[in-house]
Amino acid sequence: MTAGEARPLRVFLVAGEESGDALAAPLMHALAARKGGARFVGVGGDRMRAAGLESLFPMEDLTAMGFAAVIGKLPTILRRMRQTVEAIIADPPDVVVLVDSPDFTHRVAARLRARRPDIPIVKYVAPTVWAWRSGRARALAPIVDHVLALLPFEPKVMADLGGPPTRYVGHSLSEERAELRPSAEEAERRRASPPLLLVLPGSRGQEIRMMAPLFGKALAILADRGHRFELVLPTPPRLKGRIETLTADWTVKPRIVTDPAVKRAAFRSAYAALAASGTVTLELALARIPMVGAYRLPNWEAIIAWFALKTRTILLANIVLGKQVIPEVMQLDCTPERLADALEPILREGPAREAQFAAFDEIERVLDTGGRTSAEIAAEVVEAAAAGRNRPARLS
Repeated sequence: MTAGEARPLRVFLVAGEESGDALAAPLMHALAARKGGARFVGVGGDRMRAAGLESLFPMEDLTAMGFAAVIGKLPTILRRMRQTVEAIIADPPDVVVLVDSPDFTHRVAARLRARRPDIPIVKYVAPTVWAWRSGRARALAPIVDHVLALLPFEPKVMADLGGPPTRYVGHSLSEERAELRPSAEEAERRRASPPLLLVLPGSRGQEIRMMAPLFGKALAILADRGHRFELVLPTPPRLKGRIETLTADWTVKPRIVTDPAVKRAAFRSAYAALAASGTVTLELALARIPMVGAYRLPNWEAIIAWFALKTRTILLANIVLGKQVIPEVMQLDCTPERLADALEPILREGPAREAQFAAFDEIERVLDTGGRTSAEIAAEVVEAAAAGRNRPARLS
C-alpha cells in the first residue's frame, strides 16, 4: 500500500438470524465501495458470505426462537459467544457491527467493552425497548457507541430512555419495492382466478413447527367453505426438507419455492397472504399484498411474554403504522378456525382490502429516507465510528 493510499476498513460483523443476514449484506457492499474498500470477518449467513464475509462458524448455531429453544442451545450459544469475543480481541478490527439478535450481541458487546474499551461498537437494529424490557436502552449506553434504527420513532425512544446515540437509517425493504411491485401482466395475474395466496410460516425451526400445522388446517377450512386458491410457500433452502415434511398432509398442497427470484415473482402475483409475525409482514406491506399476521408460542412462554410486553400489537407493519389495521391472530386466538375467519374478508374485493391498501400508502410515507439507501446511511455511521470519534486512544 503506497503512502496516502486508503487501507481497507477492517470490520467484524455478527448476525444471528436470517433477517440480520439480509440487513448486513447491503451494508457490507456499501462499505466495500468506499475508497480503500473493506475486509469482513465475523458470523453470518449466506448473504453475508456472498458479500465477502469470512464466517467463524455457522450462523444457525445462534438461531433459536423461544425460551425453551434457547435453553436447549445454551451450551453452544455460550461457547460461540466466547469464540466471537476472543476472535475480535485476537485480531482487533477498526469497528464491530452487531446486527440484531440482542440476547447474543448485547452480551458480546458487554464482554468486549470490558476487555477492549477502545474498539468502536455499532449496533444495527435498535432493541424493541418500546415493546418490552425498556431498561435495555440504558444498559446499552456504556457498551455501544451508536445504534442504527430501522423504524423512524426509535431514535427519540432511545434518547428518552437514556440509550446510546441512535440514527434512523431506514429499512432496506423499502428499497426493494420495484422488485416487489407487479408489472401490468403480473397485476392482471393478481386478479386471476383462482387467486394466488402466499403462505409464510416463519424462518426458524420451532416457529415453523408451531405455525405450519395451524396454517394448513386454516387453509383446509377455507377450501371446505368453497374458496379456491393456489398456494406458494417461499422458504430458505436449508428449511425445504422440514417444510416438505410439515406440509405433506395439507389438504391444499403448496408450491414450495427456495429461489429468491421465484419468491419475488410470487410476491408480484399474490392476491393475499397468511404470514407468521416478523419482518416479512413489512415486506408484504411494501409489496401491497393484503395479509393476516399470526403467531403462537408454547403456552408457558406466552404467559411470560404477555406480562413483559408493553404493547398489544406485535405485527411489524402495524407497529410502523402506530395502530392496528392488519389483522393479528395471536396465541390462544390463533386457531385454524379464527385464522380462516380473518383471511376470508381479504379473499374478495371490499372494505377489508381497501383499508390495508390505505395503510400500505401510510407505511411508505413513514419509512421515507429522502432518496438515500439504508445501507448508505448505515455505512456513514459505521465509518465515523471506525474513525474513532469520541473513542479513547487505541490500546497497545
